[in-house]
Amino acid sequence: MSDLVDDFRTYREKMNRKILASDNKVMKRIYNIDTNTYLDGALSSKTKEMLGLVSSMVLRCDDCVKYHLEKCHELGVNTDELFEIFSVANLVGGTIVIPHTRRALEYWEALGEEVTKINEKCKV
Repeated sequence: MSDLVDDFRTYREKMNRKILASDNKVMKRIYNIDTNTYLDGALSSKTKEMLGLVSSMVLRCDDCVKYHLEKCHELGVNTDELFEIFSVANLVGGTIVIPHTRRALEYWEALGEEVTKINEKCKV
């Protein structure tokens, strides 16, 4: 697994466990609302994750961008769709989003490398 992907997943999981272990009712409710927001509804989960990715890029939150990239990847967003998502984010957010687009593409490629490695192991 790419260090970039593994490091993000490990850190996120560790810190989320610590935050939720605080047993703070408000924090637990915020996490719950976040989870429920991205479930299928009038809009599909895939569409909601693409919206989340655009919003995260415009707000320039690299952790959020990585999270939504992973979800988009899991939900079958392809690279052509990704570049359209990037286009919307850069149009809405302006050129200040370009550095986040670079890092987003790097992370997307790392996610693709991870899938390739898994597929190669399955062939053995």
